[in-house]
Order: sequence, then structure tokens, then C-alpha cells
Amino acid sequence: MASKYAEAGVDTAAGDLAVELMKAAVSKTHGPQVLGGVGGFAGLFDVSFLKSFERPLLATSTDGVGTKVAIAQAIDKHDSIGIDLVGMVVDDIVVVGATPLFMTDYIACGKVVPTRIADIVAGIARGCDETGTALIGGETAEHPGLLGPDDYDVAGAAVGAVEADRLLGADLVADGDVVIALGSSGLHSNGYSLVRHVLAGRKVTYAEHSNELGGLVGEVLLEPTRLYTKPLLKLLADESLASSVHALSHVTGGGIAANLARVLPVGSWVEVDRSAWSPQPVFRVLAEWGGMGLTETEGTWNLGIGMIAVVRADAADGVITRLVTSGVPAWLVGSVTVGVRDLAGFEQGAKGVNGGAVRLVGAYPA
Repeated sequence: MASKYAEAGVDTAAGDLAVELMKAAVSKTHGPQVLGGVGGFAGLFDVSFLKSFERPLLATSTDGVGTKVAIAQAIDKHDSIGIDLVGMVVDDIVVVGATPLFMTDYIACGKVVPTRIADIVAGIARGCDETGTALIGGETAEHPGLLGPDDYDVAGAAVGAVEADRLLGADLVADGDVVIALGSSGLHSNGYSLVRHVLAGRKVTYAEHSNELGGLVGEVLLEPTRLYTKPLLKLLADESLASSVHALSHVTGGGIAANLARVLPVGSWVEVDRSAWSPQPVFRVLAEWGGMGLTETEGTWNLGIGMIAVVRADAADGVITRLVTSGVPAWLVGSVTVGVRDLAGFEQGAKGVNGGAVRLVGAYPA
């Protein structure tokens, strides 16, 4: 006989089965520093190694993947959305120069479908494995009546550590530093409300094939976020280059200019040269379908740049070579100037940060 809780729409047995299905994927992210395995009330991580730090700093970040989950739900494909979650959370940790240690996740759903939850968590585990992050805890919560049976949302939080004298940030950025773009894999996990609005206006469904996009619309739009953590940590571990890297910026909500401005010092400015790269077809097609020019989308989409490094000019070639060798496309897009000028048309700081000023100039290649 069903319990009153089950009659109310919550299936605890399905939740237990989901945990069993995800257990192997989660356990693969665990090293000797993880204690207690899967299923405890709290995840445990041994941080004894921090005793060797002169002044250890903990870095933390939390995020979700926005309305990209709506596309995963629409085409019933859930095995990559977890990679996006790791990208949004863990790649914020490395921006300050920190090494990620562990992550936890939270999935809210209308109904626990064990295989679906296991697919989501398997994606998170893959992302954690790729970034060297232990997935040590999480929660799946059924919210019947609040969310539909096929609806869900995901969020996560991560913690990393960095030696205080290795911290990256605006205070290191100097006049004459250069700005290096790191290529994105596509849309990543920002601006999907605009994407969905464009498709609705065009009456394009996620399940149809698009020659312009080069595949099934939903699958193209679910291209996982590129993960930058390991390539950047390798760069920062190279003693010949590490001190030349002054700041990193993760290009998420707000676009290129706003996010770069957050990691520049007050009184500095950068003009990012649009002619230095060509945004991928997905951006061009969506902009055209929406009746927009690419420049109109710059505050929403990353347009092909997922991360930015601000480095000393004489180290630029070495940094680019190191990143390309690690599988990340990288190229110069501008330089930092410290000095007074008319800043009309510049983005100045963002998200509460009183930083530098950035604008995009020139034209994208046809």
C-alpha cells in the first residue's frame, strides 16, 4: 500500500534508486582526501595538506545553468547538463588562481525519475573528473505541485584553495598588459532565455534538423561548456609563466566587456578588437533568426570567448602556446592602458565591482 507521502507525490524509493544508479560515477571523482563515501549527511574532505601553505585562502562559488535545462528537458537528453554546471561553478574558482577541491550539487524536480537523475549526476561527475574536483555530496528534492513531472533545475557549489601570494586579480594588472581570449565551445550556459525567445519567434522546434546550425537544433544548443580549469592550472604551475598571469575572467552572464571589466583596476581601459576572431556559426545563425546584428548580442552571449587572461606582454606568446598545447584555442584581442580618456561607450565595472572599462571595437570578420 502506498504511503501517504507517496500519495502526496514524493517517492522516496525512487530517490534511493537514483542514488544507487549514480554511485559509481560519483565515486570515480573521489581520491584519498574524500572520507565516508556516498550517502552521508555531510561530505568530508581532508584538508591536512593546507598545513604546508604559508597563508591558505579558500575560494568558493555557486551557480546553476539557467534555462539551458529547458532544452535538455524538451529533447529528453540529460547527460551533458551536469558538465555545464561544473563549468559555471568550478571555472569561477580557477579565476582567482585557486585549485578546486570539492563540489556539491542540488537537483530540484517535480518527480524523481531515477535514470534521468543518474544521467544528470553522471554529467556532473564527468565534469568534476575533468577538472580534478571531488563530487562529495548532493541532494535531489522532489517538489510535486511546484514543478511539473518532467521539470527540474540544477545548482552547485564548489570550494578551492590558493596560496595568498598566488592570488590573481586586478591589483596585479598593469599598463601594457595584454588580453588573451580563450575560445568557447559555443553558447556555454548563458543567454538561453534569448535563444528560446528567438526560436519561438522563428517557430523552430528543438527536435528538427537545421542545415544552418549543422544538426538537430536541441543537440547543437546543448553543446557542453568548455572546461578551462585543468589547462589554466597547468599554466599556473609553469614557473616560467605563472607570475606573468595577472588576472583571469570567466565570460558568463553579461558578455565579454562586462566580465573583463570586473578584473581590471580602476583607471584602466581595454578596447577588445572584434576583428581578432570569428564567432561560431551558432551565434551568427541565432542572431540572424532573431533579426539582430552580432553586436546587439554582446551583452548576452560569449560570442566565441569563454575565458580571458590578462598577462604581461612579454609572456603572451608563451601563454598562448601553453594553452593551445592543452587544447584551448587562444589569441590576442587587446591590451590594457592605464590613463585618463573619454570612456563614453565603455562598460565600467559590473556586478558591484568598481573596476576598469572595456568596449568592443571594429567589426567581426564576415
